[in-house]
Amino acid sequence: MSADSYGMSAEEAKAKSTAWAVTYADLVTLLLTFFILLLVILNDAEKHIDRVINMLLDETYKELKENIESSYVSVDRVTKGVKITMASGRLFKSMDDDVQPLVYPLLRQIGGIVRVSKLLNVYDDDRFAKLLSAIEKRGGFLNVEIRCEGHTDDLPLPKNAIYQSNWDLSTARALNIVKLLSDFSKIPESKFSAMGYGEYRPVLPVSSIGKNSVDLRKARAKNRRVEIYMDAFIRQNTLTN
Repeated sequence: MSADSYGMSAEEAKAKSTAWAVTYADLVTLLLTFFILLLVILNDAEKHIDRVINMLLDETYKELKENIESSYVSVDRVTKGVKITMASGRLFKSMDDDVQPLVYPLLRQIGGIVRVSKLLNVYDDDRFAKLLSAIEKRGGFLNVEIRCEGHTDDLPLPKNAIYQSNWDLSTARALNIVKLLSDFSKIPESKFSAMGYGEYRPVLPVSSIGKNSVDLRKARAKNRRVEIYMDAFIRQNTLTN
């Protein structure tokens, strides 16, 4: 056998011995392309779900803003969903957690609007069946939450007050608002949550106001408030025993 023939045989043998690497590289490339395509599809699906949820929140926001906004009630569309801010001066007496009856009609109206909103009744609307099915395939469900947050000013409570701190007072106020909203609207209590922040999340920090008594009084009045958030998000199902 000639040297040329021997050299050709060696090259062929080498080519055959490395042929699997080419096939493997093609397979890896195909798998990578598949996973990238799958990621793009999933991202598009997630964006579509978010768009529908935001559309439903927008509808509720518009309905609330048109019907309940006033000099002491504001409605805003925020990252957390829909925010209703109510001045505590109209809701409660000083250092008290009992909601004043004069605001019952307002709370009934808020509860009524939320109760009939598309967002809260999405599982009863066939138009959203595909959306809910897509969420379910991802191992989750659409969770709607109505959260009430209480806030006070920075002035300490007197020693004879019912509550030991502004934190306790703000929490009790938020809880009482939640109870009334649930009662008036007949929305299950499981949809609600309540928390109090006391003086620790002011709209206008008193330290930035100065010493003018009028400005201080206005800032503290603005800080005394109740905020109600309505939000919707996908929550993952968890296995329970």
